Amino acid sequence: MIYLAILLLAVVALPYAAEARRKPMDASARAGAIGTFVTLSQGTTYYEWLGPTRGPVAVCVHGLTTPSFVWRGLARGLARIGYQVLIYDLYGRGYSDRIPGHQDQAFFLRQLNDLLDDQQVAGDITLLGYSMGGAIATAFTATHPDKVRQLILLASAGMGVGTNRMTRFIARTPVIGDWLMLALFARTHRKGCESERRLPSSVEHIIDLQLNELRYKGFVPAVLASIRGILANSLTDEHKAIHRAGVPVLAVWGGDDALIPLTAMGKLTEWSRNARQDVINGAGHGLTYTHTDAVLASISEALQDGLN
Repeated sequence: MIYLAILLLAVVALPYAAEARRKPMDASARAGAIGTFVTLSQGTTYYEWLGPTRGPVAVCVHGLTTPSFVWRGLARGLARIGYQVLIYDLYGRGYSDRIPGHQDQAFFLRQLNDLLDDQQVAGDITLLGYSMGGAIATAFTATHPDKVRQLILLASAGMGVGTNRMTRFIARTPVIGDWLMLALFARTHRKGCESERRLPSSVEHIIDLQLNELRYKGFVPAVLASIRGILANSLTDEHKAIHRAGVPVLAVWGGDDALIPLTAMGKLTEWSRNARQDVINGAGHGLTYTHTDAVLASISEALQDGLN
């Protein structure tokens, strides 16, 4: 009986031990970074400016598991037509600090507000959000409609996510859900990333970059904190507020996206009748980097509007 108890304790402890063995996001881990670091009110944030030193500002917010490098291909396109492009790593991802605790709207908006204040970006921005970043960008625009010239959403969260039963159980179940996340997520994430390895990408080595996130302590807990936080609710009120404020909205969806279903289009139409929408056929959830040229073509009119 005692051996069974010891075995059980070992099984329970294994995922926590694996998390403890992961590398910290410290000066050594950040040594190869090509961007810049700033200490904000919640911790250190990594960011980069791309493009010309003058011109309209485009701010890009990445998604749940793929840090700011996801924007590199699209940011080059934005820079070519004259945008100053700001990309940054959300807390818990990339080179930014791993901040424990709940990751709700207030958490992410504080980071974005802090960064914009530090970079002296007062407003009139084109704000782009990809996946979970779309939810963050939507919440920011609803809170600060006077600062956003236009909102561009790519496979945006906040209108319905195609989660499976296990993910829903993990999200709503304390303690057991935490253990399951630590035990199962790494394998699931690897499988999902590897399934895209043969797809074209405007971001070099993006699959290896994505998998590299699993080497660092705090990444998996941050993903769970976001699932339980900003991704737990629809953004009905926020989209209605943006519509009332008259901020132009363009949403682009992947026709083969298994994570954000195309039913989201109908919800956005219901909440924001003036929002323009487009579907890129053959694109999955990674459309930002797998179908970069198609995305740029889809949003080209909005981008030209932002230059005027």
